[in-house]
Amino acid sequence: MDTKSWKEIKDTVYGKKGTERRDGLETDFESFKIGLLLRNAREEKNLTQEQLGELVEKKRTYISRVENNGSNLTLKTLYEIVEKGLGGKVTISIEV
Repeated sequence: MDTKSWKEIKDTVYGKKGTERRDGLETDFESFKIGLLLRNAREEKNLTQEQLGELVEKKRTYISRVENNGSNLTLKTLYEIVEKGLGGKVTISIEV
């Protein structure tokens, strides 16, 4: 049995890093992670999506979309949700 690592599977199915399809996968995954982090933080604060939406002046459906797929989330809105809505702090790092 030939066991492959997750990296090898991604390389085979989506192409090597730097290819359009692979970069798209990586970006989508990062967006998904942001949504999960926001959901977990909201649940730790014992807030419903409706309550968080009220704190940041967004509809519950918007909060749901962000939690299920963090894409199309502006930095401004991310800061509002985390800092104003959840009482947290956003830390961003950039790798080149």
